Amino acid sequence: MSEQQDEKAEQSVGELTLPTPLSSTPPIELPYPVPEPDEKWQLPNGFAHVFYGERHQGITRPVIMADGFNLGRSDLKWLYAGLDRDYPLLSELRRRDRDVILLGFEERSASLLDNAQAAKACIMRAQAEQLGDARMVVGGFSMGGLVIRYALAELESEGMDHRTGTCFSWDSPHRGAVIPVGVQAFAHFISGTNDFARQMNSPAARQMLRRHYDPKSGEIGIAPERTEFLQRLAEVGNWPRIPRILALANGRGDGTGPSVPPGETALKVERIYPGTTFYTQAQGKDVIVAELKRRFPKAEKTIKTSGFPEFDGAPGGTLRTYGILADTLKKFGAKVDLRHEEVCFVPSVSAVSIRDIDAQKDLYADIDALDPSDSDVDDFICSSDTTAHTAVTEELGSWLIDRLPD
Repeated sequence: MSEQQDEKAEQSVGELTLPTPLSSTPPIELPYPVPEPDEKWQLPNGFAHVFYGERHQGITRPVIMADGFNLGRSDLKWLYAGLDRDYPLLSELRRRDRDVILLGFEERSASLLDNAQAAKACIMRAQAEQLGDARMVVGGFSMGGLVIRYALAELESEGMDHRTGTCFSWDSPHRGAVIPVGVQAFAHFISGTNDFARQMNSPAARQMLRRHYDPKSGEIGIAPERTEFLQRLAEVGNWPRIPRILALANGRGDGTGPSVPPGETALKVERIYPGTTFYTQAQGKDVIVAELKRRFPKAEKTIKTSGFPEFDGAPGGTLRTYGILADTLKKFGAKVDLRHEEVCFVPSVSAVSIRDIDAQKDLYADIDALDPSDSDVDDFICSSDTTAHTAVTEELGSWLIDRLPD
């Protein structure tokens, strides 16, 4: 490759984003038949697609499901496929005479407070159109679970009857999510404005990530947007009080995480960004987690952390963080040495809201041995195996369905 091609390749890497399984672009080789919605709603900051139960002619027993985090507008056709392909969650709900309402957002990376307005409007619209008085089921996946949690709590604080009997969150980061700070820093190390940097520094990312890399100061810590969101959540009571609250975790509950030892090379890059290396998170002071190097314009930066637990190998739902990064780098001509494709994204203790994730002993807690009443939710499940963040498995899907009211 010529220097001009190398420079273009380095900049083009910024096209990537870190999608969850439910928000990635649908693979061409994996088509899935998605029915046409019976209704389409336009909402403030969002929109919804309504699918009646198999024997319904209108909305009778609604189940609202909110989309998760990524950059850009929700793709509800892809969301339907993602929720139904591996385990037929939506088909089973509709077979059981429940009406599925998929809630999408105009900008998934916008503030959770803004997207909560779409959730509130969706809840009230469903209530207005509902035939009969069955209590609604309202929940969300990943970020969507936090959006729903805030929306219901705010409606209660406003004295509104949301008529929700059950609220669920599926691998939602109630105590925070984790993206390696070296990867966050790399998004801003890429020269020029790019989608990856926009995603990592978006309002939603700054609100959900337990540790955020600030591109202006280079500091790593709790973003002010997260502090503000938690304060706003506290002002409306932290959780809705009326519905029964369920939580599902894609990570294990026995203290076992993915096989990602601390302090190892996760990904090393050559040809473009030559010498750039990412390391798995280790405990200690001034721990090197990334050595970033670029040629256009020439620059080097070492990213260090202090006082972090071993986030990457923690029990939790995983994201192909380094795998996605490696795929993109290879696409533009890099040679990669990928050793740890997947790392923890939403720790299990965060998904079921039972421990904070700052301390090693809490992050790796054996949830199965804890008193379930320590959790903020009424009932929860952790996956028996480590699975991808928001992956819809038979174990989790059937658990949720079995706990919905008749």
